[in-house]
Amino acid sequence: MFHNKQYLSPKEKAKRKKERLLLLSSGILLGLAFPPFPFPFQLLMFFALIPFFYVIRQRKGLAEINKASYLTFFVFNLITIYWVGSWQTGTDPFLMISGGVLLFFNPLLFLIPTTLYYFAKKNINEKTALFLFPFFWLTYEYIYTLTDISFPWLTLGSGISKFNVFIQSADIIGAFGLSVIVVYINVFIYLAIKYYKNKPRRSAVYTLVTILIFSLSMLYGVYKKSTFKISPRKIKVGLIQPNLNPWKKWETNKLNELKNEYLSLSQEAVDKGAKLLIWPETALPVYLNTPGYSKTKNDIKKFLIKTKTFLLTGMPDIKYFNKNDRIPPDVKVTGNGRIKYATYNGVLGFSYNSNVVQHYGKMKLVPFGEKVPFVNTFKFLGDIFSWGVGLGGWNEGQDTTVFVFNKNIESDSTSKTDNQDSVKISSPICYESVYPIFITAFVRKGAQLITIVTNDSWYGKSSGPYQHKEISVLRAIENRRYLVRAANGGISTIITPLGITVKETKLFTKDVLVGEVSLQSDLTFYTKHPLIIPLFAVLISLIILLLALFKKIFGTKIK
Repeated sequence: MFHNKQYLSPKEKAKRKKERLLLLSSGILLGLAFPPFPFPFQLLMFFALIPFFYVIRQRKGLAEINKASYLTFFVFNLITIYWVGSWQTGTDPFLMISGGVLLFFNPLLFLIPTTLYYFAKKNINEKTALFLFPFFWLTYEYIYTLTDISFPWLTLGSGISKFNVFIQSADIIGAFGLSVIVVYINVFIYLAIKYYKNKPRRSAVYTLVTILIFSLSMLYGVYKKSTFKISPRKIKVGLIQPNLNPWKKWETNKLNELKNEYLSLSQEAVDKGAKLLIWPETALPVYLNTPGYSKTKNDIKKFLIKTKTFLLTGMPDIKYFNKNDRIPPDVKVTGNGRIKYATYNGVLGFSYNSNVVQHYGKMKLVPFGEKVPFVNTFKFLGDIFSWGVGLGGWNEGQDTTVFVFNKNIESDSTSKTDNQDSVKISSPICYESVYPIFITAFVRKGAQLITIVTNDSWYGKSSGPYQHKEISVLRAIENRRYLVRAANGGISTIITPLGITVKETKLFTKDVLVGEVSLQSDLTFYTKHPLIIPLFAVLISLIILLLALFKKIFGTKIK
């Protein structure tokens, strides 16, 4: 009954121990390459997978490869996203549980590229499998963004956000394309080392290819940074950072106090010249645009009229549906089924010179934090899982809104264009900023400025807020837009279209950040064509799976 137990010789045990150390080292190097570690730690990303490749190329079975891979990626996840459970006093226990589950579950998704590698190795050959590994990796990164349980925080391209010159090509290939480059450099350096003694000429070729890829990226970055033109059309923004307790601010009995705090900080911004005010995610804990809060809304409107300013604010929002409306599948029902409505983690846009309130509802909801995965299919899950702070039941927004405000736009140019007196703004909310392709949709619809409203205070002084801010750098470069973030407790920031942070606040401080931003209108290649590289990667992966199926049916290996 015990015949299948594996006994290892001392030599084999020593080999396994060495392999475990190599796998651990890859996980550690990947983790250290990610924010908040400063540059030049990002350079570790170009070497981090080399020990990992050394081990998996020696493993034969799928289970052996994935068992080894899980160790590397568990360590990587542990170093980078340990903070998701918000391990601090007052944290909702369910958030802690979901954060703990994520640490063990998320590494499983990294087994997608290693599984595809195994099929390519088995059905074609080992060398081809390694050459295709970067596209297998990208298949995982892209497909993950499409699922109901997506948490695409660890895109490798986003991890090198502090290597500013190198990442400028993101306006062509995006963060996903940068991931492919990062993995290819790892592959070629590994092969250069592998063949260094026995096949020095081959090793030299791989070394030259590595240098070529690296040099081209650097040269493009230098060229772009020296030639990019900033639009003369500008507006001064005021980012309001109130530093409110993320748990206690949901106590609605303090609404008037909160409103006055925001207006006081906004006045500071106006005194410094701000024309566009931005308040953070869910700034006030009420459905402001409903009759019950008309006084609070009117007080805000009076302030805007007095100061001749615009306001973008994160705010809970609610919409009631008529029978002729297009009703979303996750709609809520009350009044014996007669009243259908949806609640959103939203952004509201107010103008001093218009009574129209513009709306945006968050479309990418945080799994478990804001939405229970698969709740549209299994309705009962929504009753089982819920947060203690009222955030677990948001509905998904229906469209990418571009806010349009008129007047108050300054220009250094004497020329006039059709929309000289308007500003078009996108306002993705918090977690949505980690989705590269999603953000391009706003820019294609005309957004000249990207604003992000967020509340990262849930996670204390951990790596999370720093990582979230750095991920935004890639969104600015990909679309060549100024990007500003208003965060409840920080980090609020202003980032240029070249990915340079010109101003930022410190974590957990009450602050007002005012700065001038340009309004860019040109579309980058990536903004117009964000799917080219991800779909190419998926196509390659599908071909590998079809080859595996072909072999299983016909028993033929591709030569």
